[in-house]
Amino acid sequence: MNLAGHITELRRKHETLNRMIEEEQRRPAVNDLELSRLKREKLKLKEEIVRLSPAIH
Repeated sequence: MNLAGHITELRRKHETLNRMIEEEQRRPAVNDLELSRLKREKLKLKEEIVRLSPAIH
């Protein structure tokens, strides 16, 4: 997989995590630990996307 494909995949995963976070927040009994884990994972993906993005421009 080339760099642009890798970044596209990271963005797809980031969007999936975003949807999972939104779903978790809508639950009557929010699982704070799971929500924190999802947010940390989403942030790591965002940081990697930002780090890699300048390399393809």
